[in-house]
This record gives sequence, C-alpha cells and structure tokens, in this order.
Amino acid sequence: MNDPVMLTVYGLLATFALILLHVPVGIAMGICGVVGFGLLAGFHPALAMIASEASNNLASLDLATIPLFVLMGSFASLAGLSEDLYRLAYAVVGHKRGGLAMATMGGCAGFGAVCGSSVATAATFGKASLPSMLSRGYSPGFAAGTVASGGTLGILIPPSSIMVIYAVLSQELIVKLYIAALVPALIAVALHLLAIALYTRWRPQDAPVGPRATLAERWHAVRQSWQVIVLAATVIGGMAAGVFTATESAAVGAVLACFFAWLRGSLRWTEVKASLLATASTSAMIYVLIIGASLFGYFAAITQAPQALVASVQASGVPVWMAVIALMAMFIVAGAVFDEVAAMVVTMPFVLPLVKSWGFDPIWWGVINVVIIELGMLIPPLGMNVFVVKGVAPQIPLGAIYRGVAPYVTSNFVRLALLLAFPALSLWLPAHLRG
Repeated sequence: MNDPVMLTVYGLLATFALILLHVPVGIAMGICGVVGFGLLAGFHPALAMIASEASNNLASLDLATIPLFVLMGSFASLAGLSEDLYRLAYAVVGHKRGGLAMATMGGCAGFGAVCGSSVATAATFGKASLPSMLSRGYSPGFAAGTVASGGTLGILIPPSSIMVIYAVLSQELIVKLYIAALVPALIAVALHLLAIALYTRWRPQDAPVGPRATLAERWHAVRQSWQVIVLAATVIGGMAAGVFTATESAAVGAVLACFFAWLRGSLRWTEVKASLLATASTSAMIYVLIIGASLFGYFAAITQAPQALVASVQASGVPVWMAVIALMAMFIVAGAVFDEVAAMVVTMPFVLPLVKSWGFDPIWWGVINVVIIELGMLIPPLGMNVFVVKGVAPQIPLGAIYRGVAPYVTSNFVRLALLLAFPALSLWLPAHLRG
C-alpha cells in the first residue's frame, strides 16, 4: 500500500465492519492494528508489538484501578448500600411533587460514587426504586425513564471505568480527570432534579405526592446510610485531597465495601464467588479493549494519519466552534449505531490530536466525551440503559421508556452546552485542588 493514510482509513473501516459483525471491539481494533502495522513495518515487529503492549497494560498500576473499583461496586451491592441511599433520599424529598423520582435520582448519584457503572446503577435501582414508584401511582414510562437516566450518572461520578480508559489512552492523570468530573456531575444532578420539577408541574398526574417523613424516620434513614457516606467520602475525598492515588483509593474502597458487606452478614461464599467472577469478566473485557486500542494507536501513529487530519482541518479554514459542533454531532450519531465506548476508543487516535491542535485541554475533552456517552445510553435505537430497565420491568413498553427519558435527554443537552461554553466548569476544580 503506497499511501499510509489511506491504509489507516481502510483499517478504520475494517474495524467498524468487524464491530458490526459482533467481533468484540478490542479484538477488532487489535486485528486491524496488527495487520496494518505489519503491512507497513513487517509482521515480525507487529507480532512483537502484541506481546509488549499486552505486558505493559497488564502491568499498569493505573489500569489496576478498574478491577478494584468494579469489585468495590459488587461488594457495595452485596451490602445493600443502594437501598440505604434510596431510603435516605426518599425521607428527605419524598413528600414533594415528583419526590420519589428525585429520591431515585439522588440515590443513583450516591450509588454511582461507590459503583462507577451506569448499567449496574440502572439495574440496581430498577429493582430498588421502580416498584416503589409504580405502586404509588407513578406513570410507568416516567418512572422507568427516571431510573434509566439516573443510571447514566454512574459513569460520570467517580469512580468511573470509562474515565480510566480515557485517561490511560490519552496519558492523562486519572485523579485529575476524576476531580474534573465532580462539578459537571453536580450540574447533572441539579438539572435532572429541575427536569423532574418542571415535568411534574406540567403533568402532575404522572407523579403523585407522597406522605412527609417524620423527623424520627429521617434520622433513622441517616443512621442507616452512614456506611455508604463513609465509603464515598473516603474514596472521592481521599483522591481529591491527595491522600490516596487512584489505585490506592480503589484498594481502600474495595476493602471498606467488603468489610461493610461482612458487617451486615451478606458476605456469603456464593455471593463472593459471583462477585469475583463478575469482576474478572468485566476487567478482562476492558483490558482487551485497551490493548486493542493501543495496537491500533501504534498503527495510526506510524501512518501519521492524525497529523494529516489536523493539517487538513486547519487548512480548510472551518471555524473551531463549528468543527467542535460537528464532532459532537458525529459522536451522537455514532453512539446511535455503535457502542458509545467503542466509538470513543476507535476515534481517539484521530480526534484527540485534533482537539489538542485547537488548544483545548484533553481533560476537558474527556469530560465532554463522557457526557456524550451518557446521551448515547438514552437515545434510540440503542440506548443501553433503556434496555437494561426494560429487562428489569418487561411489562413497560419500550416506547414509553423512551418518552420517559425525554426530559432528561433535554437536560443533558443543556449540560453539554454549558460545558462547551464554559470549560472552567470542568477545569477550575482540578487546577485548585491539585495545584
């Protein structure tokens, strides 16, 4: 192949074709990266690259945070911390119009801080809060849409496996990215609560008012929730204050969650075995994804396709703001066809150099990427979280759930616009906390 840039284009197309054929994303990227590298530099160094990249990633302390945080989330679920959070939030706001939906959103945000998985958060609260909302007369679509949307907070609020993937591939500090996500996460919760308030004012029949909790009931809910508060404060506060590295924080969190599960008598061998197997399966999938992305990244680097893309965009004279909006639209469309994480990982070798050439901070772009992934988990035809909630409550029509997430999709677009217009919302806190 005489033109290395065109070889990269063919490699990218082949990768997406393999993904459409249901080849795992990491394996598809690895195959195309190795074959492309072999055609340009020889297959002996290409095969050697497989071994070196696999060993480097398996030995990475940064990537070790992923299995530890996944394990922490599993132990937190065993301990029943999600139910504690839901009861606490309901005791505080359950008496307001849409209070159960607000309690679900607050519970999802809190559980996201000890879980880090959007799908797990949606599945957990689909079982913990959805029956409660339906039994109190909530519209099924609105109730299910609230759970699906609240679940997306799990990948923005630290700890987040997707942020670890972005940090490793972009060679940025995980802790800095986590801290940068805190203010956008708070904005997400605030906008979702505002969406609930506005929607329930418009359609009060979809969210009946519940009884007000007594002071004794609220205090009881606070006492029951002390463990999850301690766990979240230790993990996030320890990283933000510089007491722990991300890996150390993950290890401390996993041990604490295990201790709380034991304290509650829920640490039985069958559950522990299931948690360990689930952690190993999830971690292996992520490691394969990162190794495959690294192999494809090396292939793209030697072709100098990213540099050619930057030069062509700069020569086109397209305004930066217009190019950024085009990128946003591209990711949202790709997220409607491909898995959102796959779209991020496959395009990162090309998009990140372009973003840097415009003078944008890669930490800011990482937060933007995660917000777009959140949108993709709600927007049809895929909408992973919508299908998760559908699996938990099969009696609710899929169309009703998509209508139920509409207010939250709107609030996500508002948040995306704010983060694009004011990058300081993501960058101010890490600059001050990390010096």
